[in-house]
Amino acid sequence: MNLELTAKRLSEMGHPLRLRALRLLIKAGPRGLPVNKVQAHLGIPQSTLSHHLARLKAAGLISQEREGPRLYCRPQYQALRQVLDFLLQDCCAGVSGLEEE
Repeated sequence: MNLELTAKRLSEMGHPLRLRALRLLIKAGPRGLPVNKVQAHLGIPQSTLSHHLARLKAAGLISQEREGPRLYCRPQYQALRQVLDFLLQDCCAGVSGLEEE
């Protein structure tokens, strides 16, 4: 995963409402939740929620799929794992020249 994509995903997760929505969807599981349930849980206007969901979707952190009259939002676990893997890929490897003396 490249630095720019990771930075974009982290940036989108950095907003409190988007982070709350994403955590709610992760908690709901792979099936996700319909938008109206996300809105009810977060207690924010539909237009505000749409804006934040669009940002998460553009970053590849969620997907949206219509099932009949309902629009479901689903967490994209692979994208979330990629962000975590990127952050942890060199964990505890040390940094040459920066060790404590």
